Amino acid sequence: MQRRNVLPLISFGLFWPKLSQANSTSAPALWLANTYRASVTLQDYWVSEKYDGIRGYWNGHQLLTRKGKALTPPKWFVKDWPASSFEGELWSGRGQFEAVASILQQKQAPDEAWQTLRFMVFDVPGHAGTFTERIAAYQGLVSALAQPWVKAVEQWQLSSQSELDTHLAEQVKAGAEGLMLHLAKARYKAGRSNDQLKVKPQDDAEAKVVGHIGGRGKYAQGTGALWVETPQGQRFKLGTGLRDEVRQTPPAIGQWVTYTYRGRTDKGIPRFASYVRTQPAIEH
Repeated sequence: MQRRNVLPLISFGLFWPKLSQANSTSAPALWLANTYRASVTLQDYWVSEKYDGIRGYWNGHQLLTRKGKALTPPKWFVKDWPASSFEGELWSGRGQFEAVASILQQKQAPDEAWQTLRFMVFDVPGHAGTFTERIAAYQGLVSALAQPWVKAVEQWQLSSQSELDTHLAEQVKAGAEGLMLHLAKARYKAGRSNDQLKVKPQDDAEAKVVGHIGGRGKYAQGTGALWVETPQGQRFKLGTGLRDEVRQTPPAIGQWVTYTYRGRTDKGIPRFASYVRTQPAIEH
């Protein structure tokens, strides 16, 4: 595994346009990841940890979610942030997703809560360079800010599938959600492509709750399963993985949930689907 500091490659701030405040609450056009399949040249990609938090986008004057909802951080949290875009993950440690969601869903969480968060910077969308050049740019941004809650995501390189498998296993065992791969020569562009890939032990996806199915036996007084619908309109039952507290207070109809699965049927229905968590309203 090769780790490199690419900071000297390009000067901090180059090519960064100021953004119009008219778009302050519109959903940002983000670069999104496909799921990794062992058919790419790994040497062409940078690798980083996939942080289990909530994606944040600084548009030059306001902190937004990936859907464009405005967050309300304390003034000190975003003090001196530049009038140009950068993005990262609002994160408070491995396995702390629910804690992060709870803070961000509050209209104004106390300073003590925000002090538990870190903004893990991983890209600068307004930069015209390749991803390798953008690594140097976001490292420079973080260095210039010198704020302990703003961190640069570390990037490294791997040379083989076996190295990737080993590193994924080590990271997941330590509590990480998975890994991210970014094509070194890729320019920032909205939408999904193989220029950015997520690597996890199991595939995952999101679906909207459209109904509840009553439980049986020891779950007779609760929810046995959820009826969910994928963004493509496919509906299926999701019962595996529901914890007791979720069965007693299930996600409401219209809420979104994350589930894992292993492959799909001929009709495109996820196999062995298992509930992971309910997505916070700020993400939808």
